[in-house]
Amino acid sequence: MADTADVIRSIMGGAAQSSDGGEAELNARDNVRRVALGSDHGGYEAKETLKLYLRSLGYHVLDVGTTGTESVDYPDFAVKVARKVAGGECERGIMVDGAGIGSAMVCNKVRGIRAALCYDMETIRNSREHNNANVLTLGGPRHSTDELCAMAKLWLEMRFAGGRHWPRINKMMAVERRDSFYGTE
Repeated sequence: MADTADVIRSIMGGAAQSSDGGEAELNARDNVRRVALGSDHGGYEAKETLKLYLRSLGYHVLDVGTTGTESVDYPDFAVKVARKVAGGECERGIMVDGAGIGSAMVCNKVRGIRAALCYDMETIRNSREHNNANVLTLGGPRHSTDELCAMAKLWLEMRFAGGRHWPRINKMMAVERRDSFYGTE
């Protein structure tokens, strides 16, 4: 991880700002300021890189762990990320594990969470524009550092399109409120 600063400078073109609370120019597209960030041991290095990168963009990053590469259980950290978002402490959350699948499943158990496992820029766009995802899960080892940073940046800046997507989001959330929504016709 010695080259993290070089990676950040490369992605930002040298325009990285310090985390002194100043407005980040690149955060102008959406009003996200606070991001919950977590990982298991498989995503730890990626999480640490994302933490530095997101802070360089001006985000307040709340790191919920883990704190190293020792084996841990991803549900313990995924639920922390989801609860920070559901409780309003953070506007969005990012959880990184080996593949992102299990963490998405755990996060989606928390009321109010719409977690999306994304693996490229198109799924990033779709998760925000169409599905209003508020938690992003990523498979850290499955992406380069540049890809992870670019995906997180786009996801945090992307706005929900609303419009024709609102009825679908409302139906999605209705399932959460009453699990019989689709089971009894």
